[in-house]
Amino acid sequence: MILADNKQVDAMMKILIVEDNQPMRRIIRRMVNGVADEVIECSDGTQAFALYAEQLPDWVLMDVEMAEVDGISATRRIRADFPDANILIVTNYDDAGLREAANEAGASGFILKDNLFALHSFLQGH
Repeated sequence: MILADNKQVDAMMKILIVEDNQPMRRIIRRMVNGVADEVIECSDGTQAFALYAEQLPDWVLMDVEMAEVDGISATRRIRADFPDANILIVTNYDDAGLREAANEAGASGFILKDNLFALHSFLQGH
């Protein structure tokens, strides 16, 4: 909570959604409703890096499988230039090797798309 002019105001956050599937981006946007006061979207890892550098969001919700630059590579690139970046992998794939690769790239967490309700809870806790 932030106090502004003696009023209590909830601190909201800026979120960048990186997802190549537009319907899934809409679903994720709905899931962060109430947690984020600003949501930015893009469909590729290359765009994600440029938008991150320009917007400096509080969280990046990163898909893994995308056409141009995958989410693991994009995570690695963002964290290389912005070590404090918070990146949450949001994927369909529950694979130990993928979790390890995401962790090594610097991801802060990992949520499966079939349990997006966990997304809202995760962000509220951070």
